[in-house]
Amino acid sequence: MPLRIQKTVLYKSSAKIVDRLANWAANPWRRYSLLVIIFLIGFFLGSSLGMINGVLDLMDPVGAFIVLIFLEILIKARFIFLKSKKPKILILVFDMFRIGLLYGLFSEGLKLL
Repeated sequence: MPLRIQKTVLYKSSAKIVDRLANWAANPWRRYSLLVIIFLIGFFLGSSLGMINGVLDLMDPVGAFIVLIFLEILIKARFIFLKSKKPKILILVFDMFRIGLLYGLFSEGLKLL
């Protein structure tokens, strides 16, 4: 017998958070500012991962593999959300985070050249 999730207030409000974000980001300035903030968060995490792996000098291939798996999961999630009826803002948020993360990793890699 499959378990059913209870329809609590927290569950209902968390299910509507993407729709609320899409309504809030209908204004182009809000949408662009949200995407820039997400890009900068991804860039910060990418550059932090590069610095931490560089300083510790431990398990660089394992760290790169974990980041690669995370990026592939984000790409798969993008295609899942494209097929569903979710708002477009969620796809844009995933894309900007992924681009920021890659840009941060590349900038850390270019510092070593």
